[in-house]
Amino acid sequence: MTYRRGWIALLIFAVVIINYIDRIALSVAAKPIVAEYGFTPVEMGYLFSGFLWTYVVCLIPLGLSVERIGARNMVGGGIAIWSTATALTAATGGFVTILLARLVMGASEATTYPACGRVIRDWFPERERGFVTTLFNGGSSAGPALGAVLTAALVNSFGWRAAFVVLGILGFVWLVAWLIWYSPPEQSKWLSKPELAKILAERDGMGASTAQGPQPSSLGYLLGQRSVWGLVLTQACLVYTAYLFLTWLPTYLQSTRELSTMNTGYLTAVPYFITIVLGVLIARASDRMLSSADIQAGRRRNFVAAMAMLAMLILLAPLVGNLWQLLLVLTLVLTGSTTGAGLNFTLASDLLRNPRDVSRVVAITAFGGNLFGLIAPIITGYVVSGTGGYTWAFRIAAVLLFCGSLATLGLTRRPIKPQYA
Repeated sequence: MTYRRGWIALLIFAVVIINYIDRIALSVAAKPIVAEYGFTPVEMGYLFSGFLWTYVVCLIPLGLSVERIGARNMVGGGIAIWSTATALTAATGGFVTILLARLVMGASEATTYPACGRVIRDWFPERERGFVTTLFNGGSSAGPALGAVLTAALVNSFGWRAAFVVLGILGFVWLVAWLIWYSPPEQSKWLSKPELAKILAERDGMGASTAQGPQPSSLGYLLGQRSVWGLVLTQACLVYTAYLFLTWLPTYLQSTRELSTMNTGYLTAVPYFITIVLGVLIARASDRMLSSADIQAGRRRNFVAAMAMLAMLILLAPLVGNLWQLLLVLTLVLTGSTTGAGLNFTLASDLLRNPRDVSRVVAITAFGGNLFGLIAPIITGYVVSGTGGYTWAFRIAAVLLFCGSLATLGLTRRPIKPQYA
């Protein structure tokens, strides 16, 4: 049997890569931007987090709209808008205009996770979702890795303004491929009949079609479910650390190790690249080690908790002196935080009994994660400004990671049943 659905997995993996390349670009280009405008660490903290303000506000409304608008239109429209905002960053003239570009970028990037959560549920059988979701979420590691090197090279060669123009164009290249290749599997002209039959028979555990299931549950009903709150709190604690690194890691390496922009790009990329491989292996292990009964019971939470505990190694970062030892610690922390976040999305799909609730619960979960992700760059900016270092910033992250492990183990034990039978 063919595995053409793998192309869909690669497409959504690629869109998250571009999503995160555009997010990290400002962090990598921070040195020449600060040199030009004289921004303080606190001001940079606000600029780093700016895209998350609108991202968080738009996540749930867009998640609720996936059923009506459709994943194809939502993802395509989103990347068109945020790529335009990225390119127009080159035309900004100071704090306010850079912040405005980031706000537009954030609002449109909020389309990605809710819509792609539905894509995964529609296109992939139950026992493949852990791998596919982690591959998809692995773009959050591949994006910073590629973005760090690509942006650094562009800044070094052409300046920071040209770098943003090139990154904006990259999104439109992906958009062309998306519009050519993507449709729901039932409407796909390039999918073989045996593969389509397999997808339809296995994607919901019992062969149910997503189109024939109950109506989507209301937002109020979902927020009343204990397991939803477990997913949200866990995601919040994991994403805080992920965004601390996404926004401040290049600056941290430059200020504590006195690295150039280009060397910072290379060394930022190393832990992110390794994290991709480790994350996929861990996700594959979760798929293989869990039986169908385990998946339905939500026992993937044990993997999520283990990843949160692994990420607590962030406490060691200020204690190691050797650069390569530091990169090892950073790699393990990133593996724990990003892989844990990806598996938490898979856990949401495991617990849901109505496939039409997936995009909504993914949006709610992502909202919680990014609400904490929003404050991570700002808090870190104040901590660095007030203490002159990063030790307390890392301690705050470790405490949250411990809380996240408790949340997933204690709160995600019940299936999320449909509101309407």
